[in-house]
Amino acid sequence: MNFTGIILGFAMLCLIGLGFLWVIKLEYFFGAKIWKWILALGILTCIASLWVPYFWISSLMGIFGGSVVWGATELPEQEKRVRRGLFPRNPKRTMREEDQ
Repeated sequence: MNFTGIILGFAMLCLIGLGFLWVIKLEYFFGAKIWKWILALGILTCIASLWVPYFWISSLMGIFGGSVVWGATELPEQEKRVRRGLFPRNPKRTMREEDQ
């Protein structure tokens, strides 16, 4: 029996689940203005996974990078959800910072 697919599927589920949490936290503390930097980090992680010689590390890096890319595209959407009142707004960030 080969458990590779099940293990990687579970790892993907966990990494994507954590992605939901860090998107919420990043938007709360920094806003959506950093989405381009997060996107670059995700793309670089995916590219770096191509040169890792170990299957497990390369696979987990690729999954993590894909999750980060997805999260970067979700940051502006999360900001919209905060504006609609679905998530709490950070009171320490001023309105001027959010409009930029």
